[in-house]
Amino acid sequence: MPYDHRKITRRPLALVLAAAGCCAALAGCGASQASPPSGKSAEGPGAPRESGATTPPASSGRPSASPLPASPTARSLAGRTVVIDPGHNAGNFRHSAEINKKVDIGTTRKECDTTGTSTNAGYTEASFTLDVSHRLRDLLVARGAEVVLTHDADRPWGPCIDERARIGNAARADAVVSVHADGSAVGDRGFHVILPARVSGGSADTAKIVGPSRELGERIADGFARATATAPANYLGSGTGLDVRDDLGGLNLSTVPKVFVECGNMRDPKDAELLTSATWRQKAAQGMADGIATYLKG
Repeated sequence: MPYDHRKITRRPLALVLAAAGCCAALAGCGASQASPPSGKSAEGPGAPRESGATTPPASSGRPSASPLPASPTARSLAGRTVVIDPGHNAGNFRHSAEINKKVDIGTTRKECDTTGTSTNAGYTEASFTLDVSHRLRDLLVARGAEVVLTHDADRPWGPCIDERARIGNAARADAVVSVHADGSAVGDRGFHVILPARVSGGSADTAKIVGPSRELGERIADGFARATATAPANYLGSGTGLDVRDDLGGLNLSTVPKVFVECGNMRDPKDAELLTSATWRQKAAQGMADGIATYLKG
Protein backbone atom coordinates (compact mmCIF):
# COMPACT_ATOMS: atom_id res chain seq x y z
CA MET A 1 0.00 0.00 0.00
CA PRO A 2 1.41 3.46 -0.83
CA TYR A 3 2.61 5.45 2.14
CA ASP A 4 1.82 9.15 2.39
CA HIS A 5 4.69 11.14 3.95
CA ARG A 6 2.36 14.13 4.33
CA LYS A 7 0.62 12.45 7.23
CA ILE A 8 3.77 12.45 9.34
CA THR A 9 5.61 15.33 10.89
CA ARG A 10 9.24 14.31 10.50
CA ARG A 11 12.02 15.05 12.93
CA PRO A 12 15.64 15.19 11.64
CA LEU A 13 15.99 11.97 9.76
CA ALA A 14 17.97 9.15 11.29
CA LEU A 15 18.53 5.95 9.43
CA VAL A 16 19.46 2.57 10.81
CA LEU A 17 20.72 -0.14 8.53
CA ALA A 18 20.33 -3.44 10.31
CA ALA A 19 21.73 -6.63 9.03
CA ALA A 20 21.02 -8.54 12.12
CA GLY A 21 18.33 -10.57 13.75
CA CYS A 22 17.49 -12.77 10.83
CA CYS A 23 20.26 -15.05 9.69
CA ALA A 24 22.98 -15.53 12.21
CA ALA A 25 26.65 -14.62 12.75
CA LEU A 26 28.41 -11.47 11.67
CA ALA A 27 31.98 -12.06 10.53
CA GLY A 28 34.80 -9.64 10.18
CA CYS A 29 36.43 -9.58 6.78
CA GLY A 30 39.02 -12.32 6.71
CA ALA A 31 38.23 -13.48 10.24
CA SER A 32 38.67 -17.18 10.81
CA GLN A 33 35.55 -19.06 11.80
CA ALA A 34 34.07 -22.51 12.04
CA SER A 35 32.06 -23.92 9.17
CA PRO A 36 28.47 -22.67 9.45
CA PRO A 37 25.34 -24.70 8.87
CA SER A 38 24.19 -24.97 5.28
CA GLY A 39 20.67 -23.65 5.83
CA LYS A 40 19.19 -20.42 7.10
CA SER A 41 18.81 -19.98 10.84
CA ALA A 42 15.59 -19.71 12.82
CA GLU A 43 15.66 -15.91 12.87
CA GLY A 44 16.55 -15.81 9.20
CA PRO A 45 14.30 -15.17 6.22
CA GLY A 46 14.48 -18.86 5.31
CA ALA A 47 12.81 -19.81 8.59
CA PRO A 48 9.20 -21.06 8.75
CA ARG A 49 6.67 -18.25 9.03
CA GLU A 50 4.28 -18.00 11.92
CA SER A 51 0.59 -17.55 11.34
CA GLY A 52 -0.27 -14.04 10.30
CA ALA A 53 2.78 -13.50 8.09
CA THR A 54 1.82 -12.50 4.59
CA THR A 55 3.35 -12.08 1.17
CA PRO A 56 2.32 -9.27 -1.19
CA PRO A 57 -0.24 -10.62 -3.70
CA ALA A 58 1.00 -11.45 -7.18
CA SER A 59 -1.32 -8.89 -8.70
CA SER A 60 0.08 -6.01 -6.69
CA GLY A 61 3.49 -5.86 -8.33
CA ARG A 62 6.10 -3.50 -6.98
CA PRO A 63 4.82 0.09 -6.85
CA SER A 64 6.78 2.48 -9.00
CA ALA A 65 9.40 4.39 -7.05
CA SER A 66 10.65 7.92 -7.43
CA PRO A 67 13.48 8.22 -9.98
CA LEU A 68 16.86 7.56 -8.42
CA PRO A 69 19.36 10.42 -8.60
CA ALA A 70 21.80 9.91 -11.47
CA SER A 71 24.56 11.65 -9.56
CA PRO A 72 23.81 12.19 -5.85
CA THR A 73 24.38 15.69 -4.57
CA ALA A 74 27.34 15.88 -2.23
CA ARG A 75 26.28 16.17 1.42
CA SER A 76 22.66 15.52 0.43
CA LEU A 77 22.15 13.42 3.57
CA ALA A 78 23.75 15.90 5.95
CA GLY A 79 21.96 15.89 9.28
CA ARG A 80 20.74 12.32 8.93
CA THR A 81 21.98 9.47 11.10
CA VAL A 82 22.39 6.03 9.61
CA VAL A 83 22.83 3.03 11.87
CA ILE A 84 24.04 0.03 9.88
CA ASP A 85 23.38 -3.34 11.47
CA PRO A 86 25.43 -6.06 9.73
CA GLY A 87 23.70 -9.42 10.12
CA HIS A 88 25.28 -11.94 12.48
CA ASN A 89 28.74 -12.13 14.00
CA ALA A 90 31.67 -14.36 13.04
CA GLY A 91 32.18 -15.27 16.70
CA ASN A 92 28.69 -16.71 17.10
CA PHE A 93 30.03 -20.10 16.01
CA ARG A 94 32.17 -20.19 19.14
CA HIS A 95 29.43 -18.99 21.49
CA SER A 96 26.50 -21.32 20.92
CA ALA A 97 25.39 -21.22 24.57
CA GLU A 98 25.11 -17.44 24.54
CA ILE A 99 23.36 -17.07 21.19
CA ASN A 100 20.92 -19.90 21.90
CA LYS A 101 19.48 -18.18 24.97
CA LYS A 102 15.94 -16.97 24.33
CA VAL A 103 15.05 -13.28 24.33
CA ASP A 104 11.65 -11.61 24.32
CA ILE A 105 10.53 -10.37 20.88
CA GLY A 106 7.13 -9.22 22.08
CA THR A 107 4.95 -11.93 20.59
CA THR A 108 7.13 -14.84 21.73
CA ARG A 109 10.68 -15.72 22.76
CA LYS A 110 13.41 -16.47 20.28
CA GLU A 111 17.14 -17.25 20.14
CA CYS A 112 19.41 -14.30 20.91
CA ASP A 113 21.18 -14.60 17.57
CA THR A 114 22.14 -17.21 14.99
CA THR A 115 25.15 -18.16 12.90
CA GLY A 116 23.96 -17.43 9.40
CA THR A 117 24.60 -19.39 6.25
CA SER A 118 27.51 -19.66 3.80
CA THR A 119 28.38 -20.53 0.23
CA ASN A 120 29.42 -24.09 -0.57
CA ALA A 121 33.02 -22.83 -0.66
CA GLY A 122 32.73 -21.52 2.91
CA TYR A 123 32.25 -17.76 2.41
CA THR A 124 30.08 -16.89 5.39
CA GLU A 125 27.07 -14.67 5.51
CA ALA A 126 28.65 -12.82 8.43
CA SER A 127 31.67 -11.92 6.31
CA PHE A 128 29.40 -10.85 3.47
CA THR A 129 27.18 -8.64 5.60
CA LEU A 130 30.09 -6.84 7.23
CA ASP A 131 31.80 -6.19 3.90
CA VAL A 132 28.64 -4.83 2.29
CA SER A 133 27.86 -2.79 5.41
CA HIS A 134 31.30 -1.16 5.24
CA ARG A 135 30.77 -0.30 1.58
CA LEU A 136 27.31 1.07 2.33
CA ARG A 137 28.66 3.11 5.23
CA ASP A 138 31.28 4.73 3.01
CA LEU A 139 28.71 5.64 0.35
CA LEU A 140 26.37 7.20 2.92
CA VAL A 141 29.18 9.09 4.66
CA ALA A 142 30.17 10.50 1.28
CA ARG A 143 26.64 11.91 1.02
CA GLY A 144 26.98 13.57 4.42
CA ALA A 145 25.20 11.06 6.66
CA GLU A 146 26.40 10.23 10.14
CA VAL A 147 26.81 6.44 10.23
CA VAL A 148 26.94 4.10 13.21
CA LEU A 149 27.40 0.32 13.07
CA THR A 150 25.59 -1.85 15.62
CA HIS A 151 28.80 -3.87 15.71
CA ASP A 152 31.99 -4.02 13.68
CA ALA A 153 33.52 -7.42 14.51
CA ASP A 154 34.52 -5.75 17.76
CA ARG A 155 32.66 -8.07 20.12
CA PRO A 156 32.94 -11.85 20.59
CA TRP A 157 29.32 -12.61 19.66
CA GLY A 158 25.97 -10.98 19.03
CA PRO A 159 24.48 -8.51 19.65
CA CYS A 160 21.19 -10.24 20.38
CA ILE A 161 18.26 -9.45 18.13
CA ASP A 162 16.49 -7.41 20.81
CA GLU A 163 19.61 -5.31 21.39
CA ARG A 164 19.96 -4.70 17.66
CA ALA A 165 16.42 -3.34 17.63
CA ARG A 166 17.10 -1.15 20.67
CA ILE A 167 20.13 0.42 18.98
CA GLY A 168 17.96 1.60 16.11
CA ASN A 169 15.22 2.80 18.42
CA ALA A 170 17.65 4.71 20.64
CA ALA A 171 19.07 6.45 17.56
CA ARG A 172 15.54 7.68 16.73
CA ALA A 173 16.20 6.38 13.26
CA ASP A 174 14.00 7.18 10.31
CA ALA A 175 15.04 3.93 8.67
CA VAL A 176 16.70 0.70 9.68
CA VAL A 177 18.15 -1.63 7.07
CA SER A 178 19.41 -5.07 8.02
CA VAL A 179 21.91 -6.53 5.53
CA HIS A 180 21.73 -10.29 4.87
CA ALA A 181 22.09 -13.13 2.39
CA ASP A 182 19.70 -16.07 2.28
CA GLY A 183 20.34 -19.81 2.60
CA SER A 184 17.61 -21.32 0.45
CA ALA A 185 17.58 -24.25 -2.01
CA VAL A 186 19.61 -24.48 -5.20
CA GLY A 187 17.65 -22.83 -8.00
CA ASP A 188 16.18 -20.21 -5.66
CA ARG A 189 17.71 -17.00 -6.94
CA GLY A 190 17.43 -13.25 -6.55
CA PHE A 191 17.13 -10.64 -3.81
CA HIS A 192 14.24 -9.74 -1.58
CA VAL A 193 13.41 -7.16 1.06
CA ILE A 194 11.58 -8.23 4.22
CA LEU A 195 8.96 -5.85 5.59
CA PRO A 196 7.37 -5.89 9.06
CA ALA A 197 3.85 -7.25 9.43
CA ARG A 198 1.26 -5.61 11.67
CA VAL A 199 2.18 -7.03 15.08
CA SER A 200 0.88 -6.15 18.52
CA GLY A 201 1.81 -8.12 21.61
CA GLY A 202 3.88 -7.56 24.71
CA SER A 203 6.59 -5.02 23.89
CA ALA A 204 6.01 -5.35 20.13
CA ASP A 205 3.78 -2.90 18.27
CA THR A 206 4.57 -2.21 14.61
CA ALA A 207 1.42 -0.23 13.78
CA LYS A 208 3.30 3.05 13.24
CA ILE A 209 6.14 1.62 11.18
CA VAL A 210 4.38 -0.70 8.73
CA GLY A 211 3.62 2.05 6.20
CA PRO A 212 6.98 3.85 6.15
CA SER A 213 8.83 0.52 6.28
CA ARG A 214 7.03 -0.58 3.13
CA GLU A 215 8.01 2.62 1.34
CA LEU A 216 11.61 2.21 2.45
CA GLY A 217 11.58 -1.39 1.23
CA GLU A 218 10.12 -0.44 -2.14
CA ARG A 219 12.78 2.22 -2.68
CA ILE A 220 15.60 -0.15 -1.75
CA ALA A 221 14.22 -2.95 -3.93
CA ASP A 222 14.07 -0.57 -6.88
CA GLY A 223 17.56 0.80 -6.30
CA PHE A 224 19.02 -2.66 -5.75
CA ALA A 225 17.57 -4.03 -8.98
CA ARG A 226 18.88 -1.09 -10.97
CA ALA A 227 22.38 -1.09 -9.53
CA THR A 228 22.99 -4.85 -9.59
CA ALA A 229 20.93 -5.78 -12.68
CA THR A 230 19.60 -8.77 -10.71
CA ALA A 231 15.98 -9.85 -10.50
CA PRO A 232 13.73 -10.11 -7.44
CA ALA A 233 13.60 -13.53 -5.77
CA ASN A 234 11.92 -16.27 -7.80
CA TYR A 235 10.92 -18.25 -4.71
CA LEU A 236 8.89 -15.79 -2.62
CA GLY A 237 7.26 -12.38 -2.85
CA SER A 238 5.36 -13.20 -6.06
CA GLY A 239 8.05 -11.48 -8.12
CA THR A 240 7.82 -8.18 -6.22
CA GLY A 241 11.06 -8.58 -4.29
CA LEU A 242 9.05 -7.86 -1.12
CA ASP A 243 8.11 -10.29 1.65
CA VAL A 244 6.13 -9.52 4.83
CA ARG A 245 6.94 -11.36 8.07
CA ASP A 246 5.73 -11.30 11.65
CA ASP A 247 8.30 -13.64 13.22
CA LEU A 248 11.51 -11.59 13.18
CA GLY A 249 12.46 -9.95 16.46
CA GLY A 250 14.49 -7.28 14.71
CA LEU A 251 11.31 -6.04 13.03
CA ASN A 252 8.78 -6.76 15.78
CA LEU A 253 10.70 -4.74 18.37
CA SER A 254 11.52 -1.81 16.11
CA THR A 255 9.78 1.50 16.75
CA VAL A 256 11.30 3.09 13.64
CA PRO A 257 10.91 2.13 9.96
CA LYS A 258 12.99 -0.95 9.31
CA VAL A 259 13.57 -3.61 6.65
CA PHE A 260 15.86 -6.58 6.06
CA VAL A 261 17.65 -6.86 2.72
CA GLU A 262 18.42 -10.40 1.54
CA CYS A 263 20.93 -9.74 -1.24
CA GLY A 264 20.82 -13.22 -2.78
CA ASN A 265 20.94 -16.95 -2.03
CA MET A 266 24.35 -18.15 -0.88
CA ARG A 267 23.38 -21.79 -1.45
CA ASP A 268 22.74 -21.34 -5.15
CA PRO A 269 25.98 -21.50 -7.22
CA LYS A 270 24.98 -18.71 -9.60
CA ASP A 271 23.95 -16.34 -6.84
CA ALA A 272 27.03 -17.33 -4.82
CA GLU A 273 29.24 -16.30 -7.73
CA LEU A 274 27.77 -12.81 -7.49
CA LEU A 275 27.88 -12.59 -3.70
CA THR A 276 31.56 -13.51 -3.59
CA SER A 277 32.47 -10.83 -6.15
CA ALA A 278 33.81 -7.60 -4.62
CA THR A 279 32.63 -5.72 -7.72
CA TRP A 280 29.09 -7.00 -7.31
CA ARG A 281 29.08 -6.30 -3.57
CA GLN A 282 29.92 -2.68 -4.35
CA LYS A 283 26.93 -2.56 -6.71
CA ALA A 284 24.74 -4.05 -3.99
CA ALA A 285 25.85 -1.37 -1.55
CA GLN A 286 25.28 1.30 -4.19
CA GLY A 287 21.75 0.06 -4.84
CA MET A 288 20.88 0.18 -1.15
CA ALA A 289 22.43 3.64 -0.77
CA ASP A 290 20.44 4.93 -3.76
CA GLY A 291 17.21 3.49 -2.38
CA ILE A 292 17.85 4.94 1.07
CA ALA A 293 18.66 8.36 -0.38
CA THR A 294 15.49 8.29 -2.46
CA TYR A 295 13.42 7.37 0.59
CA LEU A 296 15.01 10.20 2.55
CA LYS A 297 14.70 12.51 -0.47
CA GLY A 298 18.44 13.14 -0.14
